Amino acid sequence: MSKTRDRKKAHLQGMMAERLAVAALRLKFYSILACRYRVQGGEIDIVARRGDAIAFVEVKVRPTLDQARTAIDSIKRRRISRAAKIWLAANPWAAPLTLRGDAVFVAPWRWPRHAIAAIELDFG
Repeated sequence: MSKTRDRKKAHLQGMMAERLAVAALRLKFYSILACRYRVQGGEIDIVARRGDAIAFVEVKVRPTLDQARTAIDSIKRRRISRAAKIWLAANPWAAPLTLRGDAVFVAPWRWPRHAIAAIELDFG
């Protein structure tokens, strides 16, 4: 029962972190194109556009910003890349734009930290 409660708490914490990340991106004049974009084998927390750039954004919440920064591993990068490829196939208008993998790191009582091009995407 404790595991179920922990998973529920982590899920709610992640949802709140994503909302905070959306707010932070909007304050930086990003348009939010999609949230929680899920496909088989991948997920993108936020797809956002600013100018001629499309950002596939991963949101990580941890007790500290440094722990959040180190939480994106190679498996997560592959899943984001896979989902980004599928999103691009469904949105071909975005293909000529600059495509990048951003991250927003969230920690309690800290303003979210937006890292531009923090994730190397593989479209091959």
